[in-house]
Amino acid sequence: MLLCIDCGNTNTVFSIWNGERFLCTLRTATEHTRTADQYFVWFSTLMQHHGIRPEITDVIISSTVPRVVFNLRVFADRFFNARPLVVGKPDCLLPHAPRVDQGTNVGPDRLVNTAGAFDRHGGDLIVVDFGTATTFDVVAHDGAYIGGVIAPGVNLSLEALHMAAAALPHVDVTKPQSVIGTNTVACMQSGVFWGYVGLVREICSRIRGEYDRPMRIIGTGGLASLFAQADVLFDTIEDDLTMHGLTVIHAYNKENGAE
Repeated sequence: MLLCIDCGNTNTVFSIWNGERFLCTLRTATEHTRTADQYFVWFSTLMQHHGIRPEITDVIISSTVPRVVFNLRVFADRFFNARPLVVGKPDCLLPHAPRVDQGTNVGPDRLVNTAGAFDRHGGDLIVVDFGTATTFDVVAHDGAYIGGVIAPGVNLSLEALHMAAAALPHVDVTKPQSVIGTNTVACMQSGVFWGYVGLVREICSRIRGEYDRPMRIIGTGGLASLFAQADVLFDTIEDDLTMHGLTVIHAYNKENGAE
């Protein structure tokens, strides 16, 4: 079995892949101080709860938070006797090398999304990922990541608004009943929701204009389904795109003899 670990700025996701399907997906807050032992206690407790006795043989990690990688490596080595692949490291091969400016370090999450999206949908794609940041990844016809856009994440924008303006409360992200809000909460929800609908639509339109060929738009991340209610923003939504991308990269390394 393969343990896929996707560590983002806010949450870390663990999924167990048995070669045909994901047996379960677990989430925990990303904390760089968490030790390998703490990861294992949390992980094994939830495995018992789900009634799963995993026989982990391989581990692959994607992390946008470098400080957590060491303890995740120790976790994989100590408890599963597995040397994990870490996306973005030289020993982790990619199915398609990114084509970006020399010296640019592409985020592992973007490389993984690219691999997963190309495997499912082919090339000429825009992957919109609603995470701590809202990212737009452009996947070329041959599967290479060729650039994109980074914007503030939805929840990050709401938190900044709440922190910077003393009179504005913290609100949840939801689709408002109308654009014109008749109270403070409704006004904020409308601004954030419809503002991000406009942001996604405009950025995708401009990417398509520069790319100058038909492109499919793939939505992923926790809020993709919410924003799909607003308009025809995406051609499809992939809830497990990042985890699928990790299985694709792992399989490619296995096939090509990477240790």
